[in-house]
Amino acid sequence: MEERISPTVRLRRLTRGIRRWRAEAGLRQEDVAAVLDWSKPKLSRFENAEKSAGPAEVLALAAVYGVPDAERDQYVALALQARQKGWWQRYGQDALASNFEEYVGLESEAAEVHEFSGELIPGLLQTERYATELMQAWIPQADEVVMKERTDLRSQRQARLHETNPLTLGTVIHESALRQLVGGPEVMREQLKHLAAGAKLPNVTVQVLPFSAGAIPALGAPFIVLSFPDQEDPDVAFAEHLTGSVYMEDPAEVEAYTLNYSALRSKALSQKESITFLNRLARDL
Repeated sequence: MEERISPTVRLRRLTRGIRRWRAEAGLRQEDVAAVLDWSKPKLSRFENAEKSAGPAEVLALAAVYGVPDAERDQYVALALQARQKGWWQRYGQDALASNFEEYVGLESEAAEVHEFSGELIPGLLQTERYATELMQAWIPQADEVVMKERTDLRSQRQARLHETNPLTLGTVIHESALRQLVGGPEVMREQLKHLAAGAKLPNVTVQVLPFSAGAIPALGAPFIVLSFPDQEDPDVAFAEHLTGSVYMEDPAEVEAYTLNYSALRSKALSQKESITFLNRLARDL
């Protein structure tokens, strides 16, 4: 497995720094663009992470803003790292549907992932057969080459749970996801047993949210919160919809997701109760 350095995380850090420099200098985008003989849209793309500023652009911006040499050099290094290819970018664009590439980049360097799943088993805990059944049901259906790439990509992501310094994964899974017969009883039996086994890993928490919990926070709105090892990188909340996804980085928004996740955990079964529930459900299939 390649070293888990994510250009996605580096680009976000670089972007925040560039925005902060201009705010601290008290300059407008048009002022900076005029000094550098850039267009305003060019600067805007750098500040919104639509395009990665290269080392030369970072040097130019640092000179305009009067950034100290040590800080300037740190961000020049970030610019170089942000332009490297991530391990996941060897897969075709079709394998990384929508803007999922950005999510994989964030997950690749996250220290912790907390996920509330309402109708599906979380991707990091899916079996190959379960995942294949989901892909085959999707509209429009991908061809065999793309499905193979997506299967391999998922396997690479799941490998993080078993590394020397593994990803910490916390999940709250609604009972409806566990009773949805994706692929039929045999596939679901295997999936449920796999979940129960995964819950025994020291870095994985699986909590079942039973139907008996009734009305719950975030019902019908599954989400993920990613946390990173470097405090300079703020938490990111992520939610998918049919044709894309959305990322939340505003501290107040992310806090709302974090509070909802804590509330869901409090209503869910304990880890031990959840393993018992999963094993019993698998036996009943």
